[in-house]
Amino acid sequence: MPDRSSKAAKRRAPDPNLLAASILAHVTGEGKPGERAKDPLAVELGRRGGLKGGKARAEKLSAKKRVEIAKKAARARWSGRGNK
Repeated sequence: MPDRSSKAAKRRAPDPNLLAASILAHVTGEGKPGERAKDPLAVELGRRGGLKGGKARAEKLSAKKRVEIAKKAARARWSGRGNK
């Protein structure tokens, strides 16, 4: 059993290294520490591929296989957690 309440852990001072890094990032305008900027062209390319993927997969699958996948998904949604 813990010697102190869980609220005491929340009142601890933040890590000085993380605090210093966040202050430095704010002052220099770099944003959050460890955050990388994304290349807009790469984001667009990934989005285009993602938009095409589901439709292309559905066209390749036979009707029977699509029904099997749909039934499996329905079983996963309706079985178990919270449906008692």
